[in-house]
Amino acid sequence: MLNIDIKQAATCFPDLLQKTIEGNEVLITQNGQPIVKLIDVRKKRKKKRQFGSAKGLIKMADDFDATPEDFQDYMR
Repeated sequence: MLNIDIKQAATCFPDLLQKTIEGNEVLITQNGQPIVKLIDVRKKRKKKRQFGSAKGLIKMADDFDATPEDFQDYMR
């Protein structure tokens, strides 16, 4: 990620846009504090999670909700 002061960014904005298009992220700062982040919005994002995509991958034991014998003393 490229960090650049806002005054410098104003003089070389086309270059910063080109760097962003090439895949870099540009953080523009003012007085050392970040104020703007340039990113390429065309950048491929992670796929959204799809409901039910793990179907059949997770199995629960038949006695899942049964109290284990070790804990019987605590249940009294």
